[in-house]
Amino acid sequence: MLSEQCLKKIDRELAKYPADQRQSAVMAALAHAQVEKGWLAPETMQEIADYIGMPAIAVQEVATFYNMYNLKPVGKHKITVCTNLPCALSGGERAAQRIKDALGIDFRGTTEDGKFTLLEGECMGACGDAPVMLLNNHQMCSFMSDEKIDALLEELNK
Repeated sequence: MLSEQCLKKIDRELAKYPADQRQSAVMAALAHAQVEKGWLAPETMQEIADYIGMPAIAVQEVATFYNMYNLKPVGKHKITVCTNLPCALSGGERAAQRIKDALGIDFRGTTEDGKFTLLEGECMGACGDAPVMLLNNHQMCSFMSDEKIDALLEELNK
């Protein structure tokens, strides 16, 4: 079950829309639930559907359409590396390999200790800052040299 604090955040999102358009807050509700739970279990999506007053399948359609929603457990730190062509040509593949080697996992893998999940991402809209990666869907990391990757992993591993 979602906490009272999470439901209050969802209520603030719902207040932005007319009563007959509550479903407009579904993306924000999913994001708040994911921050709290770490991922979106079917039961969590059902709870959101019930709370907002929309069909559960409609909530699931939104959650499965966008790649920022985790539909299975992920590590505490989810690192998404942009591998679109501009980033790939500007060090994205090297950056991804550096992380793979450091963590001992491949894309869509999670470390045994549950600390890290590594994902491949599509364009993040920061081609000029390549290579780029997104940390936990919230923090953009730009110009990721080997040194910056090592420092980031060391900081996150504390």
